[in-house]
Amino acid sequence: MKKLSIMKKIATLAVFALTLMFAGARLNAQGKYGADSVNCIKYLSYYREYFKQKAYDEATPNWRKAYSSCPATASQNLFIHGAVLLRREITKNAKNEVYKNQLVDSLLDLHEQRAKFYPKYAIASLNNKGVDMSNYIKDDAQTLYNGYNDIITRNKENTKPTLFLFDMQSAIDLFNNGKLNAEQVIETYERNLEYLDNSNPTDPEDIEQKDKVRTDLETLFITSKVASCDDLIKLFGPRYQANPNDLQLAKNIVKMMSIAEDCQNNNLFLNAVTTMNKLEPSYTSSYYLYRLHASRNNVDEAIKYLEQAIAYPESDRKTDANYTFELAAYAYKNGRLSKAYSAARQAAELDSSMQGKAYMLIGQIWGGIACGGDEISARAHFWVAVDYLQRAKAADSSLTEDANRMIGQFSRYYPQTADAFMYNLTDGQSYTVVCNGMSATTTVRTQK
Repeated sequence: MKKLSIMKKIATLAVFALTLMFAGARLNAQGKYGADSVNCIKYLSYYREYFKQKAYDEATPNWRKAYSSCPATASQNLFIHGAVLLRREITKNAKNEVYKNQLVDSLLDLHEQRAKFYPKYAIASLNNKGVDMSNYIKDDAQTLYNGYNDIITRNKENTKPTLFLFDMQSAIDLFNNGKLNAEQVIETYERNLEYLDNSNPTDPEDIEQKDKVRTDLETLFITSKVASCDDLIKLFGPRYQANPNDLQLAKNIVKMMSIAEDCQNNNLFLNAVTTMNKLEPSYTSSYYLYRLHASRNNVDEAIKYLEQAIAYPESDRKTDANYTFELAAYAYKNGRLSKAYSAARQAAELDSSMQGKAYMLIGQIWGGIACGGDEISARAHFWVAVDYLQRAKAADSSLTEDANRMIGQFSRYYPQTADAFMYNLTDGQSYTVVCNGMSATTTVRTQK
């Protein structure tokens, strides 16, 4: 009964369409519906009614006749509805490889025609083409690579994010088959990442998808192991030498070499980060330079960049405290005791939660220095060391065991009571210690 009802509607529409056709054909034989306006109007009406009723099997042959009879400008729905119908036909004929491939070619051409004749919707059409390519073209990396690259070249940052990922996979497949070299794959990755980063979605779901694709793109590149560190140095080294002040190039070098395995301990990476810090300074790039120079034992440079990172107003107090304590520990390790002492004290002031380990470090600094002078001056620094170790375990009870062990070691070097008496000193008396550019006020203690 439903089919009869549809047929009645079709017949009514046909009569109406023919009436319009003959009336309008005299006025404009080459108008909206083209030279074959009779069949164009008739089959447009037929397929639309079937499509509206979701009678897709009946809609398909009528759509084909409409598509062949009508000019492209007759209706954009010829392309939109046609894509729906062709996808159904592809699924139905999945086991007929030859015919299925012909249908896929027709579907992809449909997207191209829509992009051509309805340029306002070209971006969407090409993105849809890319999605259909990923769904229906299998085991043909070259066709996929060519198709995706054409779409990305035309859509640029408006490309659907997942297509960047599909394109990267096809490039890697071609690399593994010996049809692309590492440089070509790297350039594909660079371009896709740049367009993805330049996209500006506003919908929360689109923003989430962009972030996910970016992560997946980087993961895919890393796990592919296409580019060794040597490949990256060979590729980017001459570029950097030619343009050492190109910020975007420096960023790309840092980005690429950061995700490659064991590729940060080389001059190119260090120079690129230095360029970034010079042209777009930030506390993060300064901190990165500290780490790089520290790994190369460039102590003065490392300290300079870490102090630079701390000085930036953009970093918060917590970050400054962490960096400052790291400066203290690094300076202590490399014999810059005065700097280590002042940095550790500053870290304790910036963040009270760091007082325990800051005081512990200060205790070690004072306990480890060598001070000249008389018998008292040469030993007085141990009093200061113990003062700070006592403060450390009071601030952080987890440090008690280590602090007590060091207190026991340092207190063995207190001066003898008789020696203190010779200098007119007694236990509990205030005493100021000056040594190695550091000073502190403490109390006299002697061995019992």
